[in-house]
Amino acid sequence: MGIFKPNYFYDKIWDIPVSFLLENDFKCLLLDVDNTLTTHDNPEPRIEALSWLDKVKKAGIIPVVVSNNTEPRVEPFAKKIGTEFVSHAKKPLAKGTKEAVKLTGIPKKQMLVIGDQIFTDILFGKWSGVKSVLVEPFELEEMPFFKVKRFLESVILGKKRG
Repeated sequence: MGIFKPNYFYDKIWDIPVSFLLENDFKCLLLDVDNTLTTHDNPEPRIEALSWLDKVKKAGIIPVVVSNNTEPRVEPFAKKIGTEFVSHAKKPLAKGTKEAVKLTGIPKKQMLVIGDQIFTDILFGKWSGVKSVLVEPFELEEMPFFKVKRFLESVILGKKRG
């Protein structure tokens, strides 16, 4: 099941060392929002995520929010964290990567996808030809669709999520 396996695992996004990003020549981060930078549908980023993003930007790495959510959800969030964004990204399809390349001019080989879901974020990275990091979600969603996805993720990873 290699297509569902991320290249890297970290507990939370802020656990990813900036030195790791620099050593691996990542110049652009494609960031999921819900359960990666904040809790689901929360308009406010986590304080820890803001601090980490500040370090990332100071290192010369460009973060771009890439979300399947609508522009009214994604644009204000991206403004709060000071990043460009791609809404309606249609993850796991490669649309979000193509738009991020246009926005930044950075080639895919220097991008890294970071997100909490295998079937959107990690598969998006695989289908786009971009390496990926899987982080643990802040909270597990209660909707039946998400419960099924999280169960299947647990089967793939061989451990419970969240």
